[in-house]
Amino acid sequence: MYWDLCDGLVILQLLEKVSVTVNWKIVNNPPYPQLGGNMKKLENCNLAVKLSRDEANFSLVGVGGENLNEGSRTHTLALVWQLMRRYSVLVLSNLGHGEKVVDQFILNWVNATLKEKRKNTQISSFKDKLISTSLPVIDLIDAIAPSMVKWDMVKTGEKGVLKNEEKLNNAKYAISLARKIGARVYALPDDLVEVKHKMVMTVFACLMGHDLKRSKH
Repeated sequence: MYWDLCDGLVILQLLEKVSVTVNWKIVNNPPYPQLGGNMKKLENCNLAVKLSRDEANFSLVGVGGENLNEGSRTHTLALVWQLMRRYSVLVLSNLGHGEKVVDQFILNWVNATLKEKRKNTQISSFKDKLISTSLPVIDLIDAIAPSMVKWDMVKTGEKGVLKNEEKLNNAKYAISLARKIGARVYALPDDLVEVKHKMVMTVFACLMGHDLKRSKH
């Protein structure tokens, strides 16, 4: 992934997808010349970082165009993560009649939906350790897509305490279910087990977006 982004073009296209204006007249397109070709790619990367900071208001401390151009995993992921987050938020804003969507908005929706469907799980934040069991995600999927969950596939542990293997099984099942109902989830099972709150937020955001979109039809 990292080398495919090193000329900045895909990132510039993604920025345009999340409502950032790109002046394509100043973008360098392939084929790049053998002599000075990498400089053309670097200029694109510098433009991508500048637009990300100035227009998208991304936090990119220590990230420069040269980092993207060199295929730096850490720096590239820092930018791509924020593109993913902005995309999820924009989808929700469009479905929610333009209402500004922040993490608390998504969290409130999750808990309200779980409560409405009389589920026992509630989460205090996207860092809540209960998320490591994936039970809140599975309950939420059952709330918005009844009859999809096969409960004999869900591990509840002994006296409510799950082993790591059981948590991973639940996480794999939760991600599989989310994709099966049509939610564009791009997190991994490990993200749920380890409660990586940024990726956890995208899971709930994608499920919220799917439910709002379904409700509109």
